[in-house]
Order: sequence, then C-alpha cells, then structure tokens
Amino acid sequence: MFPVVPERALLELARTEGGSDTLTLLVRDQDTRRLLLLRAVLDAAEGAERSVCTAAQKARLRADWALLTEADRPPSPGAPTSEHRPGRAATRRDRDAPPGARGTSAVADAPTGAWSTHAADDAPTGAWGSRAGAGAAPAGGDARFANPARARLFHPLTGPWARSCLRGLDAAPGPAGGERERRLRRDLAHFSAIAAVVAAGAGIPFSTRLTARAGVLALPSLGALHTARSGDVPVDVTCTEGRLVLRQADAPDVTVHLESGVGAWSGALAWTPAHALPGLTPTAPPLPLDDLDPYRELPDGPGHGDLRTPLALDDAERKRWLQAWSGTALALRTGGAQRLAEAGALLRCLVPLETPPDVGTGRGSCSATRREAFGALLSSTPPDPVTLAATLVHELQHAKLAALSDLVTLHRAGPAARYFAPWRADPRPYDGLLQGTYSHLALAAFHQRRALVDGLPDRDWAWAQHARYRAQVGAALPALVGSPDLTVRGRRFVDEMAATHERMAEHPAPRGHVARAQAYVASARTLWTRRHASTLPPSNG
Repeated sequence: MFPVVPERALLELARTEGGSDTLTLLVRDQDTRRLLLLRAVLDAAEGAERSVCTAAQKARLRADWALLTEADRPPSPGAPTSEHRPGRAATRRDRDAPPGARGTSAVADAPTGAWSTHAADDAPTGAWGSRAGAGAAPAGGDARFANPARARLFHPLTGPWARSCLRGLDAAPGPAGGERERRLRRDLAHFSAIAAVVAAGAGIPFSTRLTARAGVLALPSLGALHTARSGDVPVDVTCTEGRLVLRQADAPDVTVHLESGVGAWSGALAWTPAHALPGLTPTAPPLPLDDLDPYRELPDGPGHGDLRTPLALDDAERKRWLQAWSGTALALRTGGAQRLAEAGALLRCLVPLETPPDVGTGRGSCSATRREAFGALLSSTPPDPVTLAATLVHELQHAKLAALSDLVTLHRAGPAARYFAPWRADPRPYDGLLQGTYSHLALAAFHQRRALVDGLPDRDWAWAQHARYRAQVGAALPALVGSPDLTVRGRRFVDEMAATHERMAEHPAPRGHVARAQAYVASARTLWTRRHASTLPPSNG
C-alpha cells in the first residue's frame, strides 16, 4: 500500500535535500495516511460502545461522512463546476431537523448502525472508502490544489483533531458528564464543521446544525463565528450559491461569503475571517496563517514549554508577520534553491505562537512542528525574513525526517534519553538526537550557502551561524554513526549525513568563528556531563 523509497531518494534526504519526485513521494504518502486516519475515526466510532459514542452521535457521523463523500466525488463529464453545482435546496424539514439531520438523501436512506456504504464504495480510488491508500493525489499534480475537498481534509490541523477523536473513542467509558465525554462530544461536533466546510467549498447546497463551543463556532480555513451567548450554542447553517447563512437564537443572521482558497468575508462584527499570507512564490497559492483553529495547540508534554500557547493575532502582529514573510523567499533562495523548493512543497500552514519572555528582542524566536499535523509550522512572530527562513529550514527538516521514518525504519534504538546534544541541556533519546542533528545539518548548509554570497549584508553573522551549527553537528555525529541499532538503510542515511558534514570543510568559516563555535560546544559538553553523567542509563553498544 505504501511506496518504497528509492536509494537515490534516501541519499538526497540524507543530504537534507530532496528533488521534486522525492518530496512528492513524501507528501503523497502523508496524504494517504491522513485519509486512512479519517477512516479509522469512522471505524472506531462504529465499533465503540454506546456508552462511549451514542447512537445519535454515530448517526451524525454517518451524515457528515456522506456529505464528505459527495463533495469528493468528481462531477460527470459536462456537469456544472462546483460554483454552479446543482443541489436540492434547503427545506423546512432540514431547518427544523434536530442536530445530526441533514438534507442529504444518502443519509436518509442509510440503515441505522451502518455507514453510508454505497457512498464509500462509489467514491474514487483514494477517497473515503477502504481503497484510500491507493493514492491520495492525482497523477502529476498536487491534491491540495487539484481537489478542493481533499485540500480541506489535508489541512494539517485536521490531524490533531483525528488523533483526539481516536483517543476519546478508544478510551474506556467514564462517568457521565466527565472530561472524556465532554472532549469527545467537542471532537465529534468539530467533524460536522469540517464536513460543512468541505461541502461548501465543493458548491453543494445543504442545511445543517452545528454547535459552537464556548461561544465560538470555528469553520476551519473559513473563519469563526462568535455567538451572542456563551457556552455551547446551536447554530443552523445553510449553504447556497457560494455563501453561508449562520442562524442562532436571539441574534441577527450572519451571512458569510466564501472566497477562493482561504477565508470568507462578512460584514457582521460577529464573524472573524481566516487569514492567509501571499504565496511564497508568484505561482504559489496563499498560505494560511491559522490563529483560529481549536486544534492548533501543542499537546501537554515535556519539552514544549511556552510553545503550548497559541497567539490570536491583532492587526499589528499580522503586519509583522507579513513584513517578515515578504522577504522570506529571497532569504531562502540565497541559502540554496532547494530550500525554497522544499518550503513550497511541504509547508501548508503557519500557526502563530506567543513569544516566550526568554527569547529577548534580538533575532530569536520559538518554533515547533507536530508529527500528527504534517505541513504545519508553529512559530512566534519572526523578527525578520532571515530568521523566518531559518525557522522554515529547521522545522521542515523535522517534517521530512518524520515522513521518511513512516516509510523506512532507520534504527531500532529504544527511548532511553542518554545522548549529548549541544543544542539541548537535557539528555536525548537516539531518535531525538537524530532529528536534532539532521535539522542542524540543514541549518549549517543554509547559512554556509548564504555566507558564500558576495555582498550579503549579514555575511559575517551567517558565517558565525554556520560555524556554530557545524560544530554542534560534529559533536553529535559520532554517537549516531557508532550506534549498533541502525538498520542497513539507516546506516546509509547516517553515513551520508556525515559525508555531507565533511564536505562543508571545503569552504571553511573564518578561524575566529570556528574557534568560538568549538569552545561553545566544549563548554556545553562539560556542563552537560557534570549534570547528567552519573544518572545516564547504560549503553546498548
């Protein structure tokens, strides 16, 4: 079901590169996994006890699934485009229906306790049925743009939502009204919002009832409605002719007009539109700057620190993002054409974070990626284009290596945290060391390429950055290369990383920068050893 990674692609990635075919292979595989993950949510709900997922919730999931299937089905030859797609107008029965009912014949005819099997069976290969793994993108194209329905489902933050659903559906039944029940109810309601957004983008007329949580109805990639009342509020949604009408009790109707791609506008103050940055290149689509999605937060866990705090942007912050973004393509290009190409291929949305107080006022920032949110990059407001470009280089290596690791077993090391990483104060597990070394190798290459550009205003700073990252990678590589836990393909990968690091010596940084970088790494190792040497778990080697 999943593709084989050719040796050429493996070595390209080991050099922190990746041609168009290699990056497309990673992206298509991640998209296929997303569709399978969505199917897993439906299967888990079907098999869940009624005390976990009620009959009404299952019926609503079937309705939402059928609407997704209808939106994904390609029109027959000669049929109108999505902007003029015919559909049954909303009826009084639709508007008065209880939550979970919808003006969709596929749902009305679906037997109780079964999914819309005829809709899934008729779906195109790679869509919602059991054949999802056969191919998530049209041959020779990018599914994000060729298929609007899948573009919404491939939005990175749909991944964390699906994972949250699976955790709730797999859990043992808890007390009525408990936290697990509340979270699952919220998760399942969000699927209805996703289905509504997908159907609206496909031009399918419908009427449905959604639920705002804590006074906010989030419609992913479109925007958010702030309801007149707090708490959980029912909102009736009608979609016709490219617009949504949102109706709630004791408040005026809000009409929202869909835009191509990201966002939807309304004259109502209760509506906040989703925002996007211009395409990274003239031919690229706008890039979502997502400060609205309720699933954009990092999960609780060690190592995340202040990264769990998402930022709702005001106009001033949005302008700062735009100023940094406007020069990012040039900064990436000066660090190598490959860096611009991989950003265009892998990046699907930016999630703003608050800046931690210890970052300061210089060129610092904080950033992260999430394995379950492929294509998303979380970052504090970047101070300038070069910092944002370096952040993209850093974080997209994590995305590349995580995607490769889904296809190729590089090592069989355990989770014990015992390795020194010069960029961290704590011991790292082998996989964490591999991830960090890989991203720092890319940063060393990026800054070296920039430093070799004649006339670069910050050339000396670029050399200093290159020297530090190269010294850090040099300190970490021996542990990676010497591990007995590497597979055959993992050995090839790590050896090529080491060769890439060695080739950088052909264009050395000025001696003063090299000396300071080596002293920095030596000091970090001494301090780390003093703190942790006596508590490290034993080695396998």
